[in-house]
Amino acid sequence: MRIKNVRLTILLFSAAASVAPGLAAGPDLSKLPPPAKQKGVTYAKEIRPILEASCFRCHGEERPKANLRLDSLEAVLKGGKSGKVIVPRKSDKSLLVIAVAQLDEDMSMPPKSKPGRSGPGPGGPGGPGDRPAGGPGGGFGPPPKPLTAEQVGLIRAWIDQGAQ
Repeated sequence: MRIKNVRLTILLFSAAASVAPGLAAGPDLSKLPPPAKQKGVTYAKEIRPILEASCFRCHGEERPKANLRLDSLEAVLKGGKSGKVIVPRKSDKSLLVIAVAQLDEDMSMPPKSKPGRSGPGPGGPGGPGDRPAGGPGGGFGPPPKPLTAEQVGLIRAWIDQGAQ
């Protein structure tokens, strides 16, 4: 009887191991735009204006969602409620890049709107997908647009150059 249990356990672990990689694969990093070739990219000159246009409404000084502020270099490096969002010199491992490249539907920033959904998204009011009338961050003006591949590439170059 004991041998049958051991065999069953081994069989279950083997089956789980063969299925699990597909379930926990995560975003397809091969779809990331390449880092820009530009050298000397800085937060103040190139990155802040990109983030200001698309991210500050939800991740600025007022009401930073998930305690993540992107309005200063220090804040970006600090991260938020879920921890650090960039890994210096490793843009393909940085959550900020994966989010703004919109590779993972659950992590996409700005969040992708889902057809037919009204009211708060996952996590309740203020959570991902929460869309007050007129857009995020108070309802004034259009919702922020996703970053372009070129902008994501510039953010990647900044992170790969050390995020300064």
